[in-house]
Amino acid sequence: MKKHLRVAMDLIVNLFLPWLAYTFAAPRYGEFGALIASSIPPLLWSLLELAWHRRIDALSILVLGGIGLSVLAMALGGDARLLLIRESLISGLIGVAFMLSLLFKRPLVYFLARATVLRQNAEHGAAGFHAWWQIPAAQRAIRGITAVWGLGLTGEALLRTWLAWHWEPQRFLAIAPTLGYVIAGAMCLWTFWFVRRLKTTASLRTSSSADSE
Repeated sequence: MKKHLRVAMDLIVNLFLPWLAYTFAAPRYGEFGALIASSIPPLLWSLLELAWHRRIDALSILVLGGIGLSVLAMALGGDARLLLIRESLISGLIGVAFMLSLLFKRPLVYFLARATVLRQNAEHGAAGFHAWWQIPAAQRAIRGITAVWGLGLTGEALLRTWLAWHWEPQRFLAIAPTLGYVIAGAMCLWTFWFVRRLKTTASLRTSSSADSE
């Protein structure tokens, strides 16, 4: 129940409230002022998350990054199509960062997974995660997840950029956001399936080892 409430709050604060703030502010303050107004809910949410849980909300950062790019593009007189792909520019950079992290011993997903484990079990989580990381299969799993998310985020950014430059803005706005959600949802479902498969495999190996003894 808490997890579902958390997801609902994330969507309300980072998607609905920015849209609502933009809608009400645009007639009075123009597009530039409306963009500034739309950044207030995710900014406040990020500050609260940092103060209460000592962590940064990833979705808020993505939304704020997109709004920041929009403001910068407007200030510099940028092409209107750049505004259409502002969120994808951020997600694309994150995807590239994921893939570049594969060049190192510990890719980005390692740190994300470790932070999740520590939040769930601050007392013994670090030692348990360190022991798990020593298993070669665990390292391959983390690198595989990193590669899939890196390719997925980068591919989504490239696809949306191509669509923004080849489709009319109305058609892009009607279809592209849904396409982004479908790609993100597919990656999430794959990740859940993959992690569950790893847990099942690990349990079977443990049971097999216990039976052989």
